Amino acid sequence: MAPSTQDPLLPPHPSIKKPFPYSKTIFLLLLSVASLISLAALFFSYKHTTSTTAPTVNFSHLCSRSPDQASCNVVVSNAVAALSAQSKTRPVPAQVLLTIIQQSIREIDATVSELTTIHRSANDRRLRSSLADCVHLMGLSRDRLVDSAAAVSCGAHTDAQTWLSAALTNHVTCSDGLDGPLSRSVKVYLEPLTESASASLAVITTMNPHELDKVTRLTRKIPFPEWVTARDRKLLEAASVGSGMTANVTVAADGSGDFGTVQEAVNSAPNKGKARYVIYVKAGTYKENVAVGKSKTNVMIVGDGMNSTVITGSLNVVDGSTTFNSATLAAVADGFILQDICVENTAGPEKHQAVALRVGADRSVINRCRVDGYQDTLYAHSLRQFYRDSLISGTVDFIFGNAAVVIQNCDIVARLPLSNQKNTITAQGRTDPNQNTATSIQSCKVVPGADLVPAESATPTFLGRPWKQYSRTVFIAIVHR
Repeated sequence: MAPSTQDPLLPPHPSIKKPFPYSKTIFLLLLSVASLISLAALFFSYKHTTSTTAPTVNFSHLCSRSPDQASCNVVVSNAVAALSAQSKTRPVPAQVLLTIIQQSIREIDATVSELTTIHRSANDRRLRSSLADCVHLMGLSRDRLVDSAAAVSCGAHTDAQTWLSAALTNHVTCSDGLDGPLSRSVKVYLEPLTESASASLAVITTMNPHELDKVTRLTRKIPFPEWVTARDRKLLEAASVGSGMTANVTVAADGSGDFGTVQEAVNSAPNKGKARYVIYVKAGTYKENVAVGKSKTNVMIVGDGMNSTVITGSLNVVDGSTTFNSATLAAVADGFILQDICVENTAGPEKHQAVALRVGADRSVINRCRVDGYQDTLYAHSLRQFYRDSLISGTVDFIFGNAAVVIQNCDIVARLPLSNQKNTITAQGRTDPNQNTATSIQSCKVVPGADLVPAESATPTFLGRPWKQYSRTVFIAIVHR
């Protein structure tokens, strides 16, 4: 992968002698304390403004929508007990939910500590890679829980449900990536996290079920989701850089730009940026693995066309990568936009899982792009995503994940798999009925690729399979052969 300016996810192995990072440890400790203090402030603010007027609900009813009511009741009872120890006033559902979230954050912190200890002593390369993924995912979940608490306190329940859904998806992804002799002992630490996340989703859907059932419709007059700003719509409708779009930095393989690699340009973006930061990547082929980390918010990467600007990689599971970390381009920063670019993974069908594009960025848009691979091409991992006027190709489960994703006006191309394989276009990963996630494929063309056409009659291609217990995929107005 391309070098990163970020600190490593895990501390170095004990055999590598380095000075103990006192300042960093103190900073992280203060950050954790500050997050919990902020949550406590939100909780007490909600308590003082609502406890005397808000209606009460039977606490067992808060778990009525849970797929595991026994587990949910335990989580809710623990939260109620904690609240009762602080005040004699009967708590309202929002206070119960905030308490569960607070407890979940503490559980994540404890789990990260345990996983770090196991990572230090693990000798198996694959396990170490999976644990690194888990630590990364735990960090993302922690941030989403903090955001969810703020959303609950201000009544933004749809946002809270979205972020809680993502936290649960992160926990499941961590668990799915673990195998080998130590996997069971590691998964023990994940079970309380998944139970708390599931209980949180059950509570929030019980609190306000009608609000969470609202659906936003896309029309020709409003071709993008409502969360795409008017300014971003102009960028998405621009024909190219210079035509209604100005780039902040330029990437050029021939040295004529500000940077020679896409990763360098991403690293140059401001952390927690509020304004749109446009990275223009000139025509050419860029062999690198690009990571748009969570701090690089509101980044837009735009090329010279889906057949002209290519970011290419070949990481895969057979050669030692995890599925999660095999992506040629991975984006987890909110507000991410990708336009007029090809992202590909060239590992081939014999290398099995090999992701081209992984997106876990909330309110992200992929427009006029090409995403090429074989197995697991597009990993629409989590949160709200929108794909339009793009091409996605692959063989097995080549559109998968647990995002709330709409894929519209795209070409979906099935390629030739291995001789013992069958093509499946989608594998949706919803594990809880209260997650507001699904894959919606609208007004797309589903066609065989040039390599599949001669073998089409002998190679079945299915629209999808139920990867997880509550998988949910919809195909609407599809043109197919």
